[in-house]
Amino acid sequence: MKTNLKYLVYALALFLVTEGCNQGNSTKSGKKLDGFTTGTAPFTADESFSPIVNEELFVFKGLFTEANPVITYKPETGVIGDLLNDKVRVAILARELDTAELGVLKRRALTADINKFAIDAVAIIVNQASTDTTISVGEIKAMLNGKSNVDKSIVFDNPNSSLVRYLKQLSGNNELNAKNIYALKSNKEVIKYVSTHNNAIGITGFSWLNDPDEDYAEAVNKVKLVGVKDENSKTSPNEYFKPSQVTLVQHTYPLSRSLYIVDCSGRKGLGAGFASFLASERGQRIILKSGLLPDSIPQREINIVH
Repeated sequence: MKTNLKYLVYALALFLVTEGCNQGNSTKSGKKLDGFTTGTAPFTADESFSPIVNEELFVFKGLFTEANPVITYKPETGVIGDLLNDKVRVAILARELDTAELGVLKRRALTADINKFAIDAVAIIVNQASTDTTISVGEIKAMLNGKSNVDKSIVFDNPNSSLVRYLKQLSGNNELNAKNIYALKSNKEVIKYVSTHNNAIGITGFSWLNDPDEDYAEAVNKVKLVGVKDENSKTSPNEYFKPSQVTLVQHTYPLSRSLYIVDCSGRKGLGAGFASFLASERGQRIILKSGLLPDSIPQREINIVH
């Protein structure tokens, strides 16, 4: 009798633990919430980084078959809007949230867990036939402010992108409206435009030039990177550098931006699971292979056979 009672107590305890866990993963309406590596949850991400985010997502879902982050790609302003209007609780951005944005979340009793996972270079490209091979940060600022005598067309992606926000900060100009400056619709369009115009200078994310998709791979082969000099650099004011993992890690290439995942869910759900994967050795190796700079460079193991 004591043995049966003991088993009954164990069974009841197991039931209560299981039931408690199930309730912890459900809303008041009974809808099951996503878990660390399970369920479905909406994310929004800066479309400038769709190549690397898609690579990470493909491997993540392959490893965790019950996980289904649904990522919508938008310009940066749209990503921020979705986060602040509570359409999503997880976002991938090229900057941290500012004080006003954090205040909006705080008023809704939400805390933003922000983690950097990669660094991307802002690349300057020209047509393969162009004689331009170098440019300085000062020259870039002058062109963006319409104060350059260089007769070149400058093209970048759409006006609401993180890249345009970066260029505005770089130039100190909130309106990039010089007559020779053109905003297109995407990084792909920038690369394609430069590939067919000898007199164009394109500004694009470096991630779009590594392992391109078939629909614009031919265009990538018809453009080349321009070396950039920062004349205000304390270490190398007279040297030009092209974007690469080496120049990013050495801080010699002057145009770069960091990638962040922002999780406002306030629990260990799918946002936390994906953020953890991005920071893991597997996730960081995917970034390393893509040509971007991982936030933490994975160590290489070398086996020496005697």
